[in-house]
Amino acid sequence: MMNFRQRMGWIGVGLYLLASAAAFYYVFEINETYNKLALEHIQQHPKEPEEGTTWTHSLKVRLLSLPFWLWTIIFLIPYLQMFLFLYSCTRADPKTVGYCIIPICLAVICNRHQTFVKASNQISRLQLIDT
Repeated sequence: MMNFRQRMGWIGVGLYLLASAAAFYYVFEINETYNKLALEHIQQHPKEPEEGTTWTHSLKVRLLSLPFWLWTIIFLIPYLQMFLFLYSCTRADPKTVGYCIIPICLAVICNRHQTFVKASNQISRLQLIDT
């Protein structure tokens, strides 16, 4: 039997995937516009920036020159983190919610390592008593 948190988690996962599909459709619909802007940027010869250019135009030109793999990483990491968090809300054990998020995962791993170091230091301090 699923509890309320699990049901809301599955609804969140479904809505997240639906919104993702809509966003991907929108991105690939405007792909022609992006290609046109990228081609215009490539065809222009590098020249000195004019005094009349605005900072938004120069920012747009610099962002369009970033490679595709960098754009993929920039958008994929937060996307996967949000998906994994929503998916972890569907688990039966509430203590495991959020363990797949990178900062929380790193904190848990570091905390376990520190606990292990403390335990090993305490064991090494014990003296053996011969009887």
